[in-house]
Amino acid sequence: MFRSASLLGATLPMLLLGTACAQPVDGDLSSEAGTIRVETVVGDLSHPWAIAVLPDGGMLVTEREGRLRHVSAGGALSAPLSGVPAVETAGQGGLLDVALDPDFAANRLVYLSFSEGGDGGNSTAVARGRLSDDLSGLDAVEVIFSQSPKVDSSGHFGSRLVFGRDGNLFVTLGDRQSGAFRGEAQNLGSHIGKIVRIRPDGSVPDDNPFVGRAGALPEIWAWGIRNSQAAALHPETGLLWEIEHGPRGGDELNVIRPGENYGWPLVTLGVEYSGLTIGDGLKTAPDMVDAIYSWTPVIAPSGMLFYSGEAFPDWQGDLFVGGLASTALVRLELDGERVVHEERLLEPLKQRIRDVAEGPDGALYVATDEAEGRILRIVPAR
Repeated sequence: MFRSASLLGATLPMLLLGTACAQPVDGDLSSEAGTIRVETVVGDLSHPWAIAVLPDGGMLVTEREGRLRHVSAGGALSAPLSGVPAVETAGQGGLLDVALDPDFAANRLVYLSFSEGGDGGNSTAVARGRLSDDLSGLDAVEVIFSQSPKVDSSGHFGSRLVFGRDGNLFVTLGDRQSGAFRGEAQNLGSHIGKIVRIRPDGSVPDDNPFVGRAGALPEIWAWGIRNSQAAALHPETGLLWEIEHGPRGGDELNVIRPGENYGWPLVTLGVEYSGLTIGDGLKTAPDMVDAIYSWTPVIAPSGMLFYSGEAFPDWQGDLFVGGLASTALVRLELDGERVVHEERLLEPLKQRIRDVAEGPDGALYVATDEAEGRILRIVPAR
């Protein structure tokens, strides 16, 4: 439902909680769907990066420094779980996304993305292990994928993990924020600046678009990607949607189709951080896919969810995106592959929103990427 274009991007007022010198978090906020309540589920987290909701309403939460935590449905925070692979933590790197196997109830498999050190620098890697019955750690952990080549950089790891309907795993991979490697996003012989698709054991599906093509890595599903830290599967079409960070301007929402080129760095809606033009300044080009929506100034997108819960009936089918620079949970109303309305929630909290998830009760959960990070629960106010 399209409610009013005049409200696009509006900042919503918040009822002040606490003193002027304290940062209020818990309390009631206005939204276009009515008053919502924000509650802290758990604090004392250091830069939480991702949330995976467990069947019982608990969750697994990654902290960028390399810790994986269990949070019970009642909000109890565990000690760091054992079995997490060695993580190279620097800059944007560390322990990043976490995802549950589609058959988690039977196999208890958990997937982690992280920055992996090695010869030549570091890269995005994916590991999987079995969550122990007592929730204390991961067993039989193995690395199933490593981005190639490794780069001496601490930026643009991408790193979102999304399972397709067929059980194969999409992994978003950044361009590594290195001038020497920027053009690799257009090189099919490199994983840099790509989205890859692998089987749960890391092997390559036979129907990947570049299987058998000389000079192309068979894991590649899509290319020309800058740095995607937001991705989710569309509930009706089964297509992967992703949002990538623009440079100065030009965050892009894209619908990902196999074998397509999304342009970076030959095509971009942004400019260099210095203000200079990137390449030839192209905004579009033949044989390259245009974004369906963009943000300038950037929101710095991270985390993404198609909402399907009962708690907020007016929001069913909407797309939610975490905003780091915008300190907002961005809600997008859709008409097919078109964005028809935007609302920004949580802005008054001034928290960097790193990830968003949906609980079994339809509540929304967000991770705040702060030194004193939290998991917040969003429900209708009663």
